[in-house]
Amino acid sequence: MPGRGANPRFVVTSLSTAAIDRRELYETLYCARGAMENRIEECQLDLFADRTSAQTMRANQLRLWLAAMAYVLLAALRRIALAHTRLARATCGSIRLKLLKIGAQVRLSTRRIRVAMASGATHAPEFTRAHARLCA
Repeated sequence: MPGRGANPRFVVTSLSTAAIDRRELYETLYCARGAMENRIEECQLDLFADRTSAQTMRANQLRLWLAAMAYVLLAALRRIALAHTRLARATCGSIRLKLLKIGAQVRLSTRRIRVAMASGATHAPEFTRAHARLCA
């Protein structure tokens, strides 16, 4: 945005300037850490990984495993099938809401899989492209 001015960053580290360049430190280590924290937050908020209210530790562990597996599957769907669509950079919550929470009729034949969606589904073209990419 124009007119905002400088936005300095300060990173405190024990690494010497001989070991790593300042720009490299910020861009490769610090920004990567922030990106990972964003992915953890996405998993907690969108896939309910923060719900560990069961009475046993095993049940809570299973909930976390299921949320982690769901994140891996949605990240792969986003990376592979939704690569050139409007949902290529969507969060897991958006993908879940716009693609997975819609009703569709699936018909299997010997040669193809047909997915019939309601005409009111606004993201039907993305789903169709993603389906074609996965089946190719």
